[in-house]
Amino acid sequence: MDKIDQRLHEQREQLQALKTPEDMDMRLRNALDKLPSRTAKKRPALWKFAAAAIVLSLVVLSSNYNALAYYSKKLLGFDGLFNSTLQELNEQGMGQVINISTQLLDGTELTIDGIMADSNQLILYYTLSNEDGLGETSGSQFRPHNIKGFFTNSRMISGTAMLNEDATELKGMYTFQNVNPFAKTLTLNYWENAPNGQLVDRQLKFSYNPNKAMQSVLKQSIKETVAVDQGSITFNSIQATPTMTLVEGKMKVKNFDRMPIANNEILLIANGKPVEVIGSGYSTSLTGRTFELRYDALPQPLHSLELHVSKFVGYEEMNTAIPLTNLDDSPYSLGHDKKLWIDELKTTSEQLEITITTEEDVMLEGVYIQTKQDSIELNTTVNQRLEKELDGKLLKQRTIVFDTLDTPEYLHIKGMHLLKSYDVKVPIKVD
Repeated sequence: MDKIDQRLHEQREQLQALKTPEDMDMRLRNALDKLPSRTAKKRPALWKFAAAAIVLSLVVLSSNYNALAYYSKKLLGFDGLFNSTLQELNEQGMGQVINISTQLLDGTELTIDGIMADSNQLILYYTLSNEDGLGETSGSQFRPHNIKGFFTNSRMISGTAMLNEDATELKGMYTFQNVNPFAKTLTLNYWENAPNGQLVDRQLKFSYNPNKAMQSVLKQSIKETVAVDQGSITFNSIQATPTMTLVEGKMKVKNFDRMPIANNEILLIANGKPVEVIGSGYSTSLTGRTFELRYDALPQPLHSLELHVSKFVGYEEMNTAIPLTNLDDSPYSLGHDKKLWIDELKTTSEQLEITITTEEDVMLEGVYIQTKQDSIELNTTVNQRLEKELDGKLLKQRTIVFDTLDTPEYLHIKGMHLLKSYDVKVPIKVD
């Protein structure tokens, strides 16, 4: 064995002998728990540099070394952003390393570290670093909006990031629509803040290897329609890839705008268990409203699959008159186990104000008050806020305002929009 082979053999044995300390997970969690929270999408973290040092030692050796080929595909430093699915894919070396950098207008260095791509989405991993600190608006100086390429115009869908302890480095990820499999060069289009406060549109090009994109594991037409109170939902198709599962469809639901979060109540059940909901979105055009439901990757092997419309936006016609005399703390029943509390009734120098509380998902329609002289319609709603009960249930309090100084006798409610239980199941073939 010559000196090079001997050196490679020794390095491989050292790598195989590496083990994560048994208490590493606990120590990292304890460190993170002690850090103050910044925002929901910027979680503080303490960076560890041991892994980077290992990779650097490999690079010095030889580009023909198999272990180097494996490790070079892994994206390092993003563990806090990976869910279990993406973490596993990264461990398998399913990412494509990009590693190109540019300087932003404020001196911050932007590095596109790598991507993961399949027929559902492209995930871009990036780093912002500035020795002088990234400032209170860290991350806002880099705002991607789309990726373009050969027959590709992929809009940005979502993003998240985490900041290190001294606010000099930010690791983040953005998800985009899938890109064309024949694209070889992609252009990332992003906005950044200029010193004068204006937004500047900039571009960054990088090579894309479509051969490294992951293939679909399931692609199936559904074409099933579910009726709801004020319309219908049609599930058109499902496509499952290693990074996520995408359900697409269209809907004609008159009151959907009253409760767009209802999409998150549509469950995907695989092998008898719910698949984690990643998010949802919808768009409206002259041809109607389309929607996307995004879930985690499907379990393998897959034996059964179904969509479960557990809850969705509904409507209940009520025509209820609630007396406003002799008020007490007792709630009024609205139907479907929903209640309404009259918290306060007062008259100011200009108007009548009634503070009410309902469950979080209740929206009232056709609200007016009856006085001895007249019926007065609702003018506006103000001071809406959520309150959490001891059991974790959320209640919504708000003040409804009427342009009158007369004493009200009844509060009339024509109907209510609510998150209603439907419990409809749509089976999906997995053969």
